[in-house]
Amino acid sequence: MGVNKEEISKTILELEKSFNERWSVGDNRGYLDAFADEVSYFDPILENIVVGRDKVIAWIDSIYSNPHIVRSEYLNPQVHVSDSGDFAVLAYNLNTYVLDENGKDKQLRAWNATHGYRLIDNQWRIAHSNWAFSQTVTEKIAS
Repeated sequence: MGVNKEEISKTILELEKSFNERWSVGDNRGYLDAFADEVSYFDPILENIVVGRDKVIAWIDSIYSNPHIVRSEYLNPQVHVSDSGDFAVLAYNLNTYVLDENGKDKQLRAWNATHGYRLIDNQWRIAHSNWAFSQTVTEKIAS
């Protein structure tokens, strides 16, 4: 019996959405509890990579505050599953919205997210997490 990559992809995307939903309402533990011991982490305000679950959790706890996100858009999700079925890479664009002073949706951030998930003891764990702003430059360059 082969690996059901479609089912794994669906599971990974559902997990990611559940972590984001918790994050959005002030509970960052969804992501933090899902990190593997050897997780590596990048975000746009870090100069260097952070490696190790305890260090990543300490970093996120030091900067996290309830974002009060009322709506999220998950755009262009792509999940690549290894042939062995124990590793998957998820990449997607995430738009988050908060309420403005008139109670209307207002975009808070636009993200590019990439996460490497490993199956460890029958649980999907985040082995690598990378968050980047969707657009950080105004001209198209590659270097």
